[in-house]
Amino acid sequence: MNRDIKIEVCAGGYADCVAAKQGGADRVELNGAFALGGLTPTVPVLKKVKRDTGLEVIAMVRPRAGGFCYDADEKEIMFAEAKNLLENGADGLAFGFLNADGGIDLENTRKMVELIHRYRGIAVFHRAIDVTPDIDAAIQMLMDLGMDRVLTSGQKAKALNGVDVIAELQEKYGDRIQILPGSGINAGNAAEILEKTGVNQLHASCRGYRPDPTTMGEDVSYAYLPAPHEGDYDVADEEAVCSLRRAADTAAAA
Repeated sequence: MNRDIKIEVCAGGYADCVAAKQGGADRVELNGAFALGGLTPTVPVLKKVKRDTGLEVIAMVRPRAGGFCYDADEKEIMFAEAKNLLENGADGLAFGFLNADGGIDLENTRKMVELIHRYRGIAVFHRAIDVTPDIDAAIQMLMDLGMDRVLTSGQKAKALNGVDVIAELQEKYGDRIQILPGSGINAGNAAEILEKTGVNQLHASCRGYRPDPTTMGEDVSYAYLPAPHEGDYDVADEEAVCSLRRAADTAAAA
């Protein structure tokens, strides 16, 4: 392949960012509430990550779980959060605005891209793109708006299943917008995804588990993970990051 592969780890908090750094990742997508698909992180976490790791940080801007068709109040909050994150060191933002029909919300996407670029940040449209009815039309709209990067699983649950779409997007648009595959990527499938798509970056959660003995009481449970991890919470695993880094580097040198 002979290309430099960037590794982005989806980080649900400070400890995940440390694991990403130690495992050899190039950047993180920082969010909160990973179990909900990622929500906007707090500024104190962002500032500590930047201070302690030096990683490039793409911060999520997402006010709630579910989809990406937001009301006026949610949009107001998102723009306030975006400005706050950019003013406190975020290198870019990941976001997605959709209309009720699944098409790109052009007005608010344009406003967000302009805001990010005013701070010299990177504008990333996240996997909201994977529920749009016409991904080609959506990508073309995003390019017209000046979007820098798109995170996608190729409109499948996992990127490995969407490799044909990702490869097509990379071939058609990769010289004008960065195509970042994500969802279910790990050391075991990284080489195949890189070979079949031609991309030069990967997004992965590198999930591991850590126990918390206070998750469950005799008659009360705060577990959110299925068996056998009811007493755990999920984290980025340093060794999983290392393994992904090695797999990507090996594939790139082949």
